[in-house]
Amino acid sequence: MSEKNDDIDAQFCHIPMGDGTYRDSDQSDKITRMIILGPGSTLSSKELFNQLHMLELPLNIRLTCYGASVNGVAEDVNYATEKMRELDPYHIFIKFRGFPPGDPRRCRAKRGGAREGFHQIEAEYKLLDDVSYALEHPKHVDLNPPKKIPLDEFKEVVDEINTQGKD
Repeated sequence: MSEKNDDIDAQFCHIPMGDGTYRDSDQSDKITRMIILGPGSTLSSKELFNQLHMLELPLNIRLTCYGASVNGVAEDVNYATEKMRELDPYHIFIKFRGFPPGDPRRCRAKRGGAREGFHQIEAEYKLLDDVSYALEHPKHVDLNPPKKIPLDEFKEVVDEINTQGKD
């Protein structure tokens, strides 16, 4: 590989770490979470934004079309997302974002067009009504399917029913 290609890799190929922090970034001690309001939410994006500000935490909060994006130290971001979920637990959803707000590799203001991942959020948003309903109305689901009865036992049951019908 040429030296020029190595420079491109070093400059643009920063993969977010699994713990939500950013490698090779001046924000390596911070994380970002997207707070997404479901279709049935009692809050508007602006109300969510105001509630986040009233927590008075050192966070970078961005109002978005789907809710808000929150960036900061993990402890503060996690506390803020927990508090927001308490406001409407069945209609507020939290999603990881692998890049800090304004990151030139993902920021649509610098790249133009929809942000990478926006169409995924749009597709997921269409499912949130069903997810909200399931959260509000949980049903028992048995993960162990019923066992099949042996063929001989089944034949006995059928024969018994047939003989009862003749009586």
